[in-house]
Amino acid sequence: MKNLLLQLFTWWNGATMGTRVFTARHGQFVGEDDFGNRYFQTAGGRRRWVIYNGYAEGSAVPPGWYGWLHYTADAPPVNDGYRPRDWQKPHEPNQTGTANAYRPSGSLLNPDPKTQGEPSYTAWTPQ
Repeated sequence: MKNLLLQLFTWWNGATMGTRVFTARHGQFVGEDDFGNRYFQTAGGRRRWVIYNGYAEGSAVPPGWYGWLHYTADAPPVNDGYRPRDWQKPHEPNQTGTANAYRPSGSLLNPDPKTQGEPSYTAWTPQ
């Protein structure tokens, strides 16, 4: 019951009811990524969209699917044989606002902040 209410009254959890109806009437399933996001297109491929698995976050779309969604690639990654390069790291969604966010040294949120009064650099003096 809780999931039904979330889907009815929130747009950020999965798909709205309008998107579900449109997908049921016009959507052709294309594929699914490692995060569980499902990708669809209309019969002619004129429209492409994603239904997120959980929270709707645009950075959760991996690079291969991003290219397909934005018409950079004609074939979806599952049909195209897309593989990340050896030097590429595995895709991670944006971590801003989470416990895994980047916090440089000197940040107030860094677990190991510098002590107050200790300079973070050495000033240059001419000879």
